[in-house]
Amino acid sequence: MLDVRRLRLLRDLARLGTIAAVAEAHAYTPSAVSQQLAALQREAGVRLLERAGRRVNLTSTGVALVQHTEVVLAALEAADSTLAAARTGLAGTVRIAAYPSAVRTLLPGALVRLARDHPALDLMVTELDPVAMPAALRDRRLDVALVHDYDIVPVAPDPALHSTPLLHETVFLAVSADPGGDTEGGTEGDPLHSVRDAHWIVGSPGTLCHSVVVHACQMAGFTPSVRHHADDFAAVLALVAAGQGVALVPQLAVTVPLPQVRLLPLTIQRRTRVSYRKGAAAHPAVAACVAALNAATHDFLGGPQTRHEGHSPLTAPACLDSA
Repeated sequence: MLDVRRLRLLRDLARLGTIAAVAEAHAYTPSAVSQQLAALQREAGVRLLERAGRRVNLTSTGVALVQHTEVVLAALEAADSTLAAARTGLAGTVRIAAYPSAVRTLLPGALVRLARDHPALDLMVTELDPVAMPAALRDRRLDVALVHDYDIVPVAPDPALHSTPLLHETVFLAVSADPGGDTEGGTEGDPLHSVRDAHWIVGSPGTLCHSVVVHACQMAGFTPSVRHHADDFAAVLALVAAGQGVALVPQLAVTVPLPQVRLLPLTIQRRTRVSYRKGAAAHPAVAACVAALNAATHDFLGGPQTRHEGHSPLTAPACLDSA
């Protein structure tokens, strides 16, 4: 019988690419990971790994086994969900992660509902960049995560995770309302064309917010001239208001209009999903979180703060209404 823990290491080697990275992810030594993978290969009775210089690659059989591993892990997750549903009462720790603008807007209402309806749940919230959430879910450091991507920079589905659509937002070009600011702020045609020579305020390199700005500008035919890096949208908007540059901001980040900032709607959308491990959809705690987030989002969408004069409101995906 193949050892599930060793199968997980093989799966992570396929995802991370090196034994050193797998060791770091699991707080093991590289030697310990190598020994466990060698033991898995002996159990399998066929070659799963092959050397390529200083690297170790999976054979075609190893790749196929990783695909089976995802099915096995999802089945174990589903079995755990079945056992949890059979227990009396909903209790235990639920670790939830969300990106900053969702923590400020969508998550509080969901937490209030969960605390009211399931007081025995111990809710733990972490503010986290969506780039880091899939690994944290796979490694069981999180149970539920509010993740997002952009329609122009879609994130490929993770085979270990399942997601439920939650929210679509308009993305705005934020420019200074001061005529003397660092932008002309034209509104005719594509607003991005009018700021090709402006300085930009973008997220840190490696974040999705950074990638979407670069990609959006490249689609408009130019490379942004980056002056400032900031990952908090409140800081980004303060810099825009001070005439320090222009920025892209999603609608959840500007629920309170700023008189010093003009918001020019783009065709770009940010898409938020509730993500959890595949097989965990029926887990009572996960299902309760998804239901609370759906309800809190619909409550938030109905509020006056979700609409700006002349701008499109936030919207729930069509598939959310039928769920």
